[in-house]
Amino acid sequence: MAIEAYIRELSDKHAKLDLAIQNEMKSLASDDIQIATLKRQKLKLKEELETLRRRH
Repeated sequence: MAIEAYIRELSDKHAKLDLAIQNEMKSLASDDIQIATLKRQKLKLKEELETLRRRH
């Protein structure tokens, strides 16, 4: 059960990062470095989620 809760938590973080990326890209003063950082974080979470789902 703990793994399922962790997967949900990571999924929530992934969705929040996606929203943050979209908002940053819409901003007139968007920061390309910030966007790239957010995308790397999102990708790292996605990879971790996929690993956990395969094991579970």
